[in-house]
Amino acid sequence: MSLTRLTRFGTRRLLLTSASVILLGCAVARLASQLKARAQRKRLLRRPEDVGRRVEDGEKAERDAGPLPEFDVVIVGGGTAGCVLASRLSEDANIKVLLLEAGGSAKGLLEVLVPAGYTRLFHTKVDYDLYTTAQPHAGGRKSFWPRAKMLGGCSCINAQMFHAGAPSDYDEWAKSDQEGAADWAFAEFQKYFLKFEKFIPHELFPVDASLRGSSGPVEVGYFGNFSNFCSKFIDACGQIGIPHVPDVNTVLGTLGATKALSYRLVRDPHHTSELTLIPVSAVTYINSRGERTTTESAYLTPAVLQRPNLTIATYASVTKVLFDTAGAEPRAVGVEFSRGRGQPRYRVKARGEVVLSAGAVHTPHILLLSGIGPAAQLAAARMPLVVELPGIGQHLMDHPVVNTAFRVARGESLMYLEPRALREHVRRVPRLVQWLLTGRGPLTSNVVEAVAFARATDPVLFPPAEFGAPCADATSGARAPDIELLASPCAWRESSGRHPDVPAGELATIGVVLLRPTSTGSITLASADPFDAPIIDPNYLATAHDVAVLVRGVHLALRLARTAPLAALMAPSPADASDAFLDHLLHAGGGAALEAAVRTRADTLYHPTSTARMAARGAGGVVDARLRVHGVRGLRVADASVFPTIVSGHTAAPTIAVAEKAADMIKADLEASKK
Repeated sequence: MSLTRLTRFGTRRLLLTSASVILLGCAVARLASQLKARAQRKRLLRRPEDVGRRVEDGEKAERDAGPLPEFDVVIVGGGTAGCVLASRLSEDANIKVLLLEAGGSAKGLLEVLVPAGYTRLFHTKVDYDLYTTAQPHAGGRKSFWPRAKMLGGCSCINAQMFHAGAPSDYDEWAKSDQEGAADWAFAEFQKYFLKFEKFIPHELFPVDASLRGSSGPVEVGYFGNFSNFCSKFIDACGQIGIPHVPDVNTVLGTLGATKALSYRLVRDPHHTSELTLIPVSAVTYINSRGERTTTESAYLTPAVLQRPNLTIATYASVTKVLFDTAGAEPRAVGVEFSRGRGQPRYRVKARGEVVLSAGAVHTPHILLLSGIGPAAQLAAARMPLVVELPGIGQHLMDHPVVNTAFRVARGESLMYLEPRALREHVRRVPRLVQWLLTGRGPLTSNVVEAVAFARATDPVLFPPAEFGAPCADATSGARAPDIELLASPCAWRESSGRHPDVPAGELATIGVVLLRPTSTGSITLASADPFDAPIIDPNYLATAHDVAVLVRGVHLALRLARTAPLAALMAPSPADASDAFLDHLLHAGGGAALEAAVRTRADTLYHPTSTARMAARGAGGVVDARLRVHGVRGLRVADASVFPTIVSGHTAAPTIAVAEKAADMIKADLEASKK
């Protein structure tokens, strides 16, 4: 064997050996993380008999079965809001708290930890795998709605974008004439955003840190991947006169352009003129280790799990709320739950309150299953009526998104993170090793890495001579947007996580989001069986307003794709002209083509809200300003279903803030009840 061949053989052997050592080290590190997560999961109860008392057949057998286990507060749903509530309420050692979650822990799940991995959890056992009804105004399609079934809820599977919304959104909430409604105005409610935030300054992206939270359980900083495509997207916004501001999550409002923020876990926390378009690189829930932060990891820390007054039961699906109907008003006194269809039922008692935090789909579903809701609907399902509340499940709101796709130059896309060919598998391997070793690289992408906000009524962006009369203004104020543009170095058409229609090669997306829809839908019972999914009808694009605003947004997205320096990254081939998936030439079809695209592509942005909304009972409201269910004592709701109207931004941060405020109100009411 020649010296050259020996040298090559030795080099290859050295490289293989080094790679093996690296991978072994990664495996050991990951195993250590899994073992740590497993140790924490031991604090979670998996057997229903360890928490509740089994329901016996027959009234006499049930009476003789003995008393129910008791807690001061029973929280239904350990999702984005539920984990916050469990942590905050159990800070008071005198409050005995039970958290019931239908799924298990997300700690240690690789697809949760890797920021770019969340779509791999769609259609799995940790996802409810829900679909809407066929949407008559949106191409007759059924939309997949991912809803997480694990602690942390949808904070485990969303796109990890933090945005508080416009301050005027909350001022709009405060306009109700209900007692206490004024406390939801942004000037007052903002303290709950600050309460869960710990801002970490970055020398490259200076902001006024005095306007940010400094001691919350979740650190905010500049982490996560930021691709060249998204950087050029922001530069293109600048070329058409879009201003840049350092921070869009303060009392100064949502308008402006800034670099991405992200969240990282704190293990031992102490308790002018109108702008019209705002490019922002996405604020994300990604920590300094390059891992997703969920409300489970941020709020249910090892120290919190050790609290003797906190019990967390997993794999416990609540089937209904229990009531004492002897008084003038029914009182919630406990809940019934089970591991699944056909399994035994168990019950626990709530001395103080039952709090529903199961999300905008499952909270109204549980209320309906409990006999609270529209009388006609409950009668049709042969459900006994406890309290008639016509607003339950109504006024469903969501942010529809319409995606536009483009072929880009080689190296500008992250499509290889969802490999469809051997070469893409090869490209992904070193990136996985990079993430395992350093917590950096493309796998820290939240997929949507930059955003821009616009107003459809802006005469500069949408000149009346070209666009006609302006759309009706559905925003909450002059500085609030109704259009959001999302920039991503990946491409997809729908949110299903399955993309058979996506062509091969390097692709990117600009999505268009309707932030202030005027179409509303509903959540209704499919049957009296709690394990039958409810009927979800978001009623997308039922109003001409919603279509018109999205058409303007698509026009804006296509304009940005043709604006330098973003335009220089576009690399369509001659064959792409006939590819219906790609939109390099969509603008040439005019308004009719854009409206057709809107109607055939509109899909969910995973933001359902307002199905148990905070409003007066006579106005279709379900809860009062203290989130107490109308006509029922001892029952409260704290999640996105209480939003009176959907915010003009992403919904995770407002949901966390709602839970923070709810915890304070519950503590105060429990204390007052002792006097």
